[in-house]
Amino acid sequence: MGDTQPLAERMRPRHLIDFVGQQHVVGPDSLIRRAIENDRIFSMILWGPPGCGKTTLARIIAGETRSHFMHFSAVLAGIKDIRAVIEAAREQRRMQRRRTILFVDEIHRFNKAQQDAFLHHVESGLIILIGATTENPSFEVIAPLLSRCRVITLEMLNDEDIGRIVDRAIIDDQNGLGDLNLVLEADARKHLVQVSGGDARAALNGLEVAAGLLCDTSTKPQSRATEHRIRLNEIEQALQHKALIYDKDGEEHYNLISALHKSMRDSDPDASLYWLVRMLAAGEDSLFIARRMVRFASEDVGNADPQALRMALDAKEAYHFLGHPEGELALLQAAVYLATAPKSNRIYAAGKKAEKIIRKTGALPVPHHIRNAPTRLMKELGYARGYRYAHNHPEAFVDQDHLPKKLRGIKFYEPTERGFEKTIKQRMEYWQRLRDKLRKSKDTE
Repeated sequence: MGDTQPLAERMRPRHLIDFVGQQHVVGPDSLIRRAIENDRIFSMILWGPPGCGKTTLARIIAGETRSHFMHFSAVLAGIKDIRAVIEAAREQRRMQRRRTILFVDEIHRFNKAQQDAFLHHVESGLIILIGATTENPSFEVIAPLLSRCRVITLEMLNDEDIGRIVDRAIIDDQNGLGDLNLVLEADARKHLVQVSGGDARAALNGLEVAAGLLCDTSTKPQSRATEHRIRLNEIEQALQHKALIYDKDGEEHYNLISALHKSMRDSDPDASLYWLVRMLAAGEDSLFIARRMVRFASEDVGNADPQALRMALDAKEAYHFLGHPEGELALLQAAVYLATAPKSNRIYAAGKKAEKIIRKTGALPVPHHIRNAPTRLMKELGYARGYRYAHNHPEAFVDQDHLPKKLRGIKFYEPTERGFEKTIKQRMEYWQRLRDKLRKSKDTE
């Protein structure tokens, strides 16, 4: 086993038939399988948790279609590197008559200018873009680029999938650990699979460390007769060793931010402080934490306490101004505030409901009376006709429709009785009473 590549890299499948999991994406008659079989590959964004096979799938697609594959890191590359990639793609098309599949790892880390630089070349077909992200692409990828890609959602691998991957690595004597004559005991296997949390890379890394505790994995053993049994103790030691290393792009990173988010959501300031300090002590990017708290302020607190968003933004600015370690105190202050604030997800729910309705109904026309009419033609077409200016009426309120005709009467935002949302709800009820009064008065005229 003189190969210095990590086990997880060596065991990466090369063919679709060897790919484990994600049957909804690569199984018989699935979208990607048909695209490969028909040689009609399209640009896509693979969205899923760490270790679920995003990079592997991109490489398999390129290999199965005999495409030129280029791996691009959104973290390390700039505009100059993008230009070099585009030129290489042109060269492949001109000299080799091969298409280029450009795999962009962590595409959510590209800024707008970097994403814009790809846009034209994706649209023209010079490159087939396959992006990978653990973040919701709706929020992280610019709309024009997103509209030219299919979003493929990958799921966390289940225990059966992880078990198959681990078993394959133990018996594979070409790329795996087969030459070491390993036997993974049942309880050790179960623990390794469960602790990996659906992350194949984490499982293989743990297996490799455990094997290293028993034998020298850098050279082949003199004889396969010597059996090496990996017991629960070795797996526990291996995983404990891994847990001490906080991989900012690995499983523990997502576990800890999830723990912080849920502790704040459940109004537990002590747990919120604990998980935040754990992340800071491990060297997590403080601005990453600040961004997540800003998101939390809108998603989980919302209008129950509008000041929460201001607090989270102020904490981010304070950290920018003070830096490490002084600025971290502002993050702690914000975390406690968010944890103790009244909670409401009604803004989040309202947005999701509106999004669902829009997908279902499409681009309904704007009612004519609330359209702007800067030209004579627009006025002749009825734009702005019948519009009533609220400030010209008592209490600056008028009863007129603002939604497309097909959606009139629908309610997206329904405030709770918690915090400031109770006041908002009272205001909305007051406006509704005024609206009902005006309609009743109009009916009696």
